[in-house]
Amino acid sequence: MFSRQFLLVCGLAAAALSAGAWVHSADAASRDKAFFQSVAGSWRGPGEIVAGKYKGTKFTCNLTGQPLNGSNAGVKLDGTCRVGVFQQPMTAEITQNGGSYTGKFLDGAAGKGLDVTSGTVNDGTVVLGLNRQKLNGAMIARVADNKTMNVTISVKVNDQMVPVIGVTLQRATDLDQMAVGSIQ
Repeated sequence: MFSRQFLLVCGLAAAALSAGAWVHSADAASRDKAFFQSVAGSWRGPGEIVAGKYKGTKFTCNLTGQPLNGSNAGVKLDGTCRVGVFQQPMTAEITQNGGSYTGKFLDGAAGKGLDVTSGTVNDGTVVLGLNRQKLNGAMIARVADNKTMNVTISVKVNDQMVPVIGVTLQRATDLDQMAVGSIQ
């Protein structure tokens, strides 16, 4: 039903909330854990493929991130991405593994998903290394403020990184947080 490229696009967008980082010190570990906690919650927003065969394809994602329990930094992600009337479930999990992170989107690069292979967290910006078979890429996610995250995904073509996807996610508001009234 969905093309592999659409699944990859949605997976890369989902990976924005599944950011990983190398941990070099206790400060870095607490900084990374704080970052994952800051991106927890529901995010929604549009994206577009800006290069390649599917250039101009627009999609929308609804994603929910939960920081991992325990002392390890990381995140678990669930949600969907949609193109027109077609919807694809999205899942990801990133876990601290020693001084680095491991993770996968969907069932990882061995299946129909992708692997997170490296990353750094610094000043509200995450840079990830991504891999799927012969495809190598990177994602930069910038948390502009508490309500906005901008994501750019690039793939390596020859020796250059070419931007192919742009996504702007907004923090979704809960109905429980909204004031409601009644008519008497």
